[in-house]
Amino acid sequence: MTSAAATAWKGWKKPDNVAGSSAPAIMVGLFVAMGGLLFGYDTGTISGILPMKAFRLQFSTDSGDPTYISPAQSSQVVAILSAGTFFGALLAAPIGDRLGRRISLIISVIIFSFGVVLQTCAMQFPLLVAGRFFAGLGVGIISVLVPLYQSEMAPKWIRGTLVCAYQLAITAGLLLASVVNLCTQHLESANSFRIPFALQFVWAGVLFMGLILLPETPRYLIKRGLHTDAALSLSRLRRLDITHPALIEELAEIEANHEYELSLGPSTYRDTFVGSPHLGRRLFTGCGLQMLQQLSGCNFLFYYGTTFFSNIGISSPFIIQLVMNIVNVVSTIPGMMLVESLGRRRLLMGGAVGMAICHLTIASVGTAIPNAKGTGNLVLIVFACCYIFFFASTWGPVPWVVTSEIYPLKVRAKSMSISTASNWIFNFAIGYGTPYLVSPGKGSANLASKIFFVWGGFCVMAFVFVWAIVYETSKISLEQIDEMYERVDHAWNSRDFQPSWSFQEMRDEGASASGIQPVELQEDLTRRRTGTSSSATGSEATLSEEDKIVAQIGNVDLSY
Repeated sequence: MTSAAATAWKGWKKPDNVAGSSAPAIMVGLFVAMGGLLFGYDTGTISGILPMKAFRLQFSTDSGDPTYISPAQSSQVVAILSAGTFFGALLAAPIGDRLGRRISLIISVIIFSFGVVLQTCAMQFPLLVAGRFFAGLGVGIISVLVPLYQSEMAPKWIRGTLVCAYQLAITAGLLLASVVNLCTQHLESANSFRIPFALQFVWAGVLFMGLILLPETPRYLIKRGLHTDAALSLSRLRRLDITHPALIEELAEIEANHEYELSLGPSTYRDTFVGSPHLGRRLFTGCGLQMLQQLSGCNFLFYYGTTFFSNIGISSPFIIQLVMNIVNVVSTIPGMMLVESLGRRRLLMGGAVGMAICHLTIASVGTAIPNAKGTGNLVLIVFACCYIFFFASTWGPVPWVVTSEIYPLKVRAKSMSISTASNWIFNFAIGYGTPYLVSPGKGSANLASKIFFVWGGFCVMAFVFVWAIVYETSKISLEQIDEMYERVDHAWNSRDFQPSWSFQEMRDEGASASGIQPVELQEDLTRRRTGTSSSATGSEATLSEEDKIVAQIGNVDLSY
């Protein structure tokens, strides 16, 4: 086994000292990730439908050219989905905290399906736009609650990989849409675009039926004070009896951490910006990552890739788009394998460098040889695929992982909704503005390949942002991330962080809400973990009965 494969396997292998089974949580996390399929398929569908002749004949408003779709129309039909997702992301927090993660996901699928009905039945442009808005509203709620659901129920050793599966589902949706568009593009009737629209009912239906059977997350149930339900949910996910010491300990830690968070202040929207511990810094991290993900140029290729390759003279743009989507799916898998072993920071910084090189190469070749043929076009295609590789394995999945981890339970839904909404507002801006930036003609900038200079510049900015701002959150529990933000001052020092607190022990020993432990308390917590006495190391005579029980548990990892 090569060193790279060994590193990847290490990230996926369950630690020997973790009690119970992680299989139920993994299966639930992978199934819920299917929510990403809805967004990926919708995005990929519209990318292929826009150039279809039947679509243009149906929705063109130009009396001179019945197949002409203006940049304004293209912008509206693409970007209105992102407008819907923006409002959906903001709506996700109140309904997710009020109704629960699972019920809110079911509602979002229903809203999405209503949007699909309008898109499939649309005969005029306004109804199509309305359908895409409602579909976006559902997708926006899903985009917050799926990573949130996954992170709250997953074991810490594979949490990042499961959240990455959400991005894998998005890429699978893009690929599936490319295949469907390729199969229907030559149909002369309106079925060429109505079939791709209608197939969205299938994915939504499967997700809806599965969500009915899945459990609510134990952390949400603790937040609502439903301790018995939380124990039953965690027992189902960990495949442990509710009386098992590891399960009891994990529940107690979640509960104690939540009480500690509440002791630092309320859980209002204001506190997401100014609350403790360092909630404003965390929100800035999440919003920055989501914005930079969009500014890396990903959706330029996914929304307008087919149109762009047609405009620069490449034959078979549908085939090129299909190839890029295959690369997108396959390249997400290395990111899933390495996100735990290499960590979030390394993947993000390495990906930013790779994406910047690809963008600047495409921009340079496209600008130097504006009417490239043969080798010139091949260079553009190859580096576009290389960009997709770097994006799909790093900046595609990892921002979702980080933003699902870094917020404390009391404001997790609110903070995630704000950071995800920042993703969608930039998604909207890029989707709406891109036709004006790259298209020729009056009122357009006609940047063509020069647009890649802009994306490359933002990728350089992304590298600096991650180095300076993003903390390493792999291999520690969601509750231990709070401790890291209190103890580690600079992001570049976060890889060396080792958890030393237990919020349950802090509560039991009467630690202050400031999070600063007295020296005596730190020594006592250390003694309790190791089963030793400060006055007589190794002497069983000085151990209390509770200390002996803790010592007997040994090296079982009780924090997930």
